[in-house]
Amino acid sequence: MREFGYRRVSDVRGAVALLDAEPDARLLGGGTNLVDLMKAGVERPGLLIDVRELPLDRIGGTDGGGLHIGATVTNSDLAAHPEVRRAYPALAQAVLAGASGQLRNMATVGGNLLQRTRCGYFTDVTQACNKRVPGSGCPAVAGEHRNHAILGASAHCVAVHPSDMGVALTALDAVVSYETVDGAGELPLAELYLPVRDTPHRETALPAGALITGVTLPSAPVAAVSRYRKVRERASYAFAIGSVAAALDVQGAAGGARGAVVRDVRLAFGAVASRPWRAREAERLLTGGPASAEAFAAALDAELAAAEALPGNGYKVALIRNLAVALLTELTEPTEESAG
Repeated sequence: MREFGYRRVSDVRGAVALLDAEPDARLLGGGTNLVDLMKAGVERPGLLIDVRELPLDRIGGTDGGGLHIGATVTNSDLAAHPEVRRAYPALAQAVLAGASGQLRNMATVGGNLLQRTRCGYFTDVTQACNKRVPGSGCPAVAGEHRNHAILGASAHCVAVHPSDMGVALTALDAVVSYETVDGAGELPLAELYLPVRDTPHRETALPAGALITGVTLPSAPVAAVSRYRKVRERASYAFAIGSVAAALDVQGAAGGARGAVVRDVRLAFGAVASRPWRAREAERLLTGGPASAEAFAAALDAELAAAEALPGNGYKVALIRNLAVALLTELTEPTEESAG
């Protein structure tokens, strides 16, 4: 591990000033991803800026009826927050699915969103990897790629983004707030991660030296009827091989009965692309149409028509299709509250 400096900061302006002055500095929150990559020799920062004492650890309502989540809120506190559980249940479920209890106690919202899109080739410094060394190649394309991308990838990188939280936030139209030495800015989460193309080492659209300060969820009645479902190769803590965040507002008969119409729908996939994948085409086809398993399946087929599977990961197309159809169908069923 390279020798590095360490600075603890207690104000946002001081943090971004340090980032601006030290181009090879990295922000340290819970350290659950960064420290592992440092131990492996993948990340070699000259300075760690400890942001855990920044005043960004609060969750509160916004003037528009939404919710603002500070960047240093821990995953555990986020998942347990009563307003998150009530108004954005898919987010709470995604966070709880994302890691062990010990990791959730340490990991932060900002750090979760900025964890590196990675695979085994990226974390092994003896292997080529375009994300680590641009132009060196992507051995996963012809090698081990069972859990790699089927959407939005390129010959330069087929790794998938690992965040569960990010999938739910993408479906719920979250907006990321950030600060730089030039001032504050905002970015829709759906635009935070850059397409892979031929520059997989450039992962986000954040300006250089930016510090994420929080995430805002807009007020949306549909978000209260939302769920997150994750498939993994073992029941204990593991990355997804496919996941879906869905929110559905159905007008008319419940339970998928004839006459029920989709009034609003939000849909995002995880573990299928280098970023959380917002299923815009499926949403477009479903809105205003019947709330039936047949309609859900047709919309998912249209969304996944763009999939380009590798020889070892074609199973993901059917997995995501069936998972999304099942989840949307569940969301048409009456809850105990509505039935009572």
